[in-house]
Amino acid sequence: MASLASADLLRLATAGSVDDGKSTLIGRLLFDSKQVLTDQLAHVEEASQRRGAGMVDLSLLVDGLRAEREQGITIDVAYRYFATGRRTFIIADTPGHVQYTRNMVTGASTADLAVILVDARKGLLEQSKRHAFISALLGIPHVVVAVNKMDLVDFDEEVFDSVVREFSSFARGLGGMRDIVYVPISAMLGDNVVDRSERMPWYGGTPLLEHLETVQVADARNLENARFPVQWVVRDHATDYRGYAGQLAGGVLRTGEEVLVLPSGQTSRIARIDTYEGPLEEAVAGMSVTLLLEDELDVSRGDIICHPADAPRLSRELEATVCWMADAPLRAGGRYAIKHATHAALAIVDEVVERVDVHTLTPDASADVLGLNEIGRVRLRTSKPMAFDAYARNRATGSFILIDESTNDTVGAGMIL
Repeated sequence: MASLASADLLRLATAGSVDDGKSTLIGRLLFDSKQVLTDQLAHVEEASQRRGAGMVDLSLLVDGLRAEREQGITIDVAYRYFATGRRTFIIADTPGHVQYTRNMVTGASTADLAVILVDARKGLLEQSKRHAFISALLGIPHVVVAVNKMDLVDFDEEVFDSVVREFSSFARGLGGMRDIVYVPISAMLGDNVVDRSERMPWYGGTPLLEHLETVQVADARNLENARFPVQWVVRDHATDYRGYAGQLAGGVLRTGEEVLVLPSGQTSRIARIDTYEGPLEEAVAGMSVTLLLEDELDVSRGDIICHPADAPRLSRELEATVCWMADAPLRAGGRYAIKHATHAALAIVDEVVERVDVHTLTPDASADVLGLNEIGRVRLRTSKPMAFDAYARNRATGSFILIDESTNDTVGAGMIL
């Protein structure tokens, strides 16, 4: 088994309607890939017997909360980690109930791949469409549609083909969902999860785990537009050291290059790129580094360092798609704290432009509020200028959260248009 440090990493989120078998699928992946400890399995076997299950309920490996086990549903986002010889995985098992859509947004926000489960008996339900819509909205580059419970439809190829046609038709209206793979599985019995199923010889693709091990995710990084949100100013007065620490959110930065600091508009050149292991000649997206500039500029947390010829937009006004996560609705005039990359400010809602019906993908321009778990387009105005990109260009500098200042609760997640 590859070590966690050296193996390639894939972040994936599972989603689907209630009882589509998300937790069972993850339990099957863990069990069949030999990731379950003996005491864990004994605990699950005991819990399965208490619930009167005729066989070991592998979903209990994931459904860790007592409320989830008692109700047989997933409420919170459960994260699981495992590794094979090819890759390390971080799995976010997200809730299926419509009232937990906000949890799905949270779990899928950093995913490279989404596994959307569809019950072969029921076809594409509204909540499955909601999760597909959110996956497209979040810019998840790879999607696997796992048509589950094929054992309950006698492993019928036509049932699988019908789901493929239905999802493909819906996905065409989403836009941007390019890499979609369809896999017929039985999470309960293990067909096409880790090993190829002999009961579906008509399926010519790879089992789910093999696809997860081999899908190419490195191309999802934006290596063109250099974006360095400053997280921390590192000072050492004894040595006159002044550096700017953070994680490169896009592109490549090299020693000697001219850079622009926003929002101040000052320019300088990179004198050095420091890391824990020592200085580098260049840093690429995803790396955590400390930049030293040739000139003494007034740079602080929340500023963005970029190339002068390729800067993000600098404005106090923005338009975004927002998933609302609070009981109190979002409406024009609402005031919130906004957290964007490492930048914090205040924001006021100028207008709720429209609400999206995720079942039909039809925008409702007459809507003037967003309720809990609703998604729509909103115009915001911030207390000070923000340097941002469209979410489709850069997920890190194109996203933000809204925070209720009175409770400090996160009440909205936004993707800038």
